[in-house]
Amino acid sequence: MDAPIGHFDHATPAPDCLDELTAPVADAVRRWSGSVPAEQIVYVDTDPQWADTAVFVEHYGQELLERSANCVVVAGKRGGESTLAACVVLSTTRVDVNGVVRRQLGARKASFASMDTATGETGMEYGGITPVGLPADWPLLVDSAVVDLPYVLVGSGRRRGKLLVPGKAFAELPGAVVLDGLGV
Repeated sequence: MDAPIGHFDHATPAPDCLDELTAPVADAVRRWSGSVPAEQIVYVDTDPQWADTAVFVEHYGQELLERSANCVVVAGKRGGESTLAACVVLSTTRVDVNGVVRRQLGARKASFASMDTATGETGMEYGGITPVGLPADWPLLVDSAVVDLPYVLVGSGRRRGKLLVPGKAFAELPGAVVLDGLGV
């Protein structure tokens, strides 16, 4: 099959390649529900040697620069309590941690979670964290610009491989809240 965006040698509907995904991502694809069929989520094999954004888009397609999103784990703290959440923004922007995120989580302070916390709590590899398969009780903050795209490239849970996901599917993930201005 041809990938809906980018130029990849191998593109496969995610339900047909669950072995390529981490356990939480594979479980989320197995249990997928919503208006977007699971078969529209596409796994593309990518080589970690092309992971740097500039090299990645040169190798797999310049249009991916404007159609890629990052998923980062943040921790909001208030009165000794800590809340983990994930944020999805276009890769050409950065997460407004001290503004939008802090207010949305009702936190006094918000910051990026440590690598050990992010990987330990998600069961995913650092550099491959994806909103598909996150803990269901986490808030998932999604920039509205991500939801507006026909397809978005995100991590697959591993450093090798990516998922191509219809933008509107992000709004239907567990705990999703779509926000304007999350990515600045």
